[in-house]
Amino acid sequence: MTYFMYDVQGNAVDEPDTDTVRKLVQEALASTDTENPDVSLTHESGWSLSAYAGGLLLWENVEDEETAPGSLDQVTEPEVLRLFTLLADGEVAQIEALGWQRAA
Repeated sequence: MTYFMYDVQGNAVDEPDTDTVRKLVQEALASTDTENPDVSLTHESGWSLSAYAGGLLLWENVEDEETAPGSLDQVTEPEVLRLFTLLADGEVAQIEALGWQRAA
């Protein structure tokens, strides 16, 4: 399965290994950069997770405008890494099953 990440500078990284994912997530969660405040992982299915410093996590399908994005707040670094790994593996249903807060 194909996936890619954007780092906090907006650079794309194709199919990063586990260590690279960890490094990129740690950089994002520690970042104080307001221009590029997140790191994201997007799966070939269109599903994407974006993690922000402070623990905000956004879940959306970038190819389906009808599906409302969801968010979780105060997500710990280990949980972000776990969810990014699930998405890289294509385990969309497991991620979708979490208690995402959806905009009305």
